Amino acid sequence: MPSWRHGTRAPSDIPRPRFGVIIRAITGAPPFARRAQRLIIAITSAGASRRLSEAGNAEAISVVGLVVRYGDKVAVNGLSFTVRRGTVYGLLGPNGAGKTSTIKALVGLVEGEGTIRILGRDAKKDPIWAKQQIGLVPESPALFDSLTPNEFFELLASIRRLRDTTRLRSLIRAFAFEEHLDTPIGALSLGNRQKCAVIAALMHEPPILLLDEPFNGLDVRSVKIFKDLIAKHKEAGGAVLFSTHIMEVAERICDRVCILNQGSEVAEGSVEGLKRMIHGSTLEEVFLRATHMEEEIKEVLKGLE
Repeated sequence: MPSWRHGTRAPSDIPRPRFGVIIRAITGAPPFARRAQRLIIAITSAGASRRLSEAGNAEAISVVGLVVRYGDKVAVNGLSFTVRRGTVYGLLGPNGAGKTSTIKALVGLVEGEGTIRILGRDAKKDPIWAKQQIGLVPESPALFDSLTPNEFFELLASIRRLRDTTRLRSLIRAFAFEEHLDTPIGALSLGNRQKCAVIAALMHEPPILLLDEPFNGLDVRSVKIFKDLIAKHKEAGGAVLFSTHIMEVAERICDRVCILNQGSEVAEGSVEGLKRMIHGSTLEEVFLRATHMEEEIKEVLKGLE
C-alpha cells in the first residue's frame, strides 16, 4: 500500500485504484450512504486537475433562476448569484433556508431548474468537467467508512490522476493527520473525519471550493490552518462559496454574502454595504433584520423572564 508520509511519486508510480479498495468503498457503506458516495466519485472524476492559473473566466460560479424541489416542497426558489474569482462568497440563512440544497445542485447531488455555469461553462451540459473544477466539503461528509484514510486518498489520487502528491502530504502534515492514516474511517472521531474530508477537497488544488459548514468538529488549530488556506486560495485567484451559521466567521471571511430565507434571497451584497443598507453594526444584526428574526427573538426572551 502507498504511504503519503514520505517521498514524491514519479508519474508512472501513481497508483491505480485497487479493485478491492473500490468494492469495499461502495459495498462497505450502509445503503443510505451509497448513492452519496458514488456521487463523491463522480465529483472527483478522472481527468487532470486544473490549476488556478488555467481557469481564466472571471466568473467562477454563475447561478441564474435556480429552483430545487423535493416533491411539493420548494427548497430553493429562483435564486441567482455570481461568485467571482479571488473572492469568498457567503451563503447564509437559518436552518432550512436552502443553503445546502443550493450547494448540492451545483455539484449535481440534486436536480435543479435554472442555469449553473462553472468558469463560464454550462455545468449541466459538461458535468464531468465542471466537477473537476470543484473541491467540496459537504455539511455531512459521506465518507467510505470501510476504508482507511490512506486507502481513501489512494483512490482519489488515482481518480484525479494526481502526478505529484506533494500537496497531499503537506496537507496531511498541516492537519496533523499522519497517525490516523491507517485507522478505518468509520472509527475516526468527528473532527478527524472532517479533516479527512477537508484534505480530500483540497488535495487536487481545484479553482473552486464549495464549503458547507466546513469547520464542524475541527479543533482551534485546524480551524486556523483552514482559514489561512482559504485566504491563500483567494489570493491565488480561487473562488470560495462558503455556507455557515456562524455570523462572526462569515463577517471576517466573506467579501460578499447572500442571505436566504425560506428558499429565497432576502439580501445580497458586500458585508459593509449590507451593514449600511440594513443599518446593522454587525453581520449578525443584518442577518436577524433581513430574516425578520430580531423582533421574534426579543419576544422569546421576554417570555423567558
